[in-house]
Amino acid sequence: MSTKTNCSKGETTISIGVLNHTQLNAGDRIESVAATQEVTELKRMFGGPKKIVSIAAMNTAIAQRGAAKR
Repeated sequence: MSTKTNCSKGETTISIGVLNHTQLNAGDRIESVAATQEVTELKRMFGGPKKIVSIAAMNTAIAQRGAAKR
């Protein structure tokens, strides 16, 4: 994972590899989140799962939706 640091002017440099991969152009807007907390702390923002679903149930739902799109 790469990280970015703001310079004294508040600007951030993005590597050419990331620019090419994301196909960003001059003037494009980018949203980001400052890494000021551990990722485990961010889980609390969303609360617990409303429903626990098994992998098999997920695969079944994906297969049914995929079949419906054909």
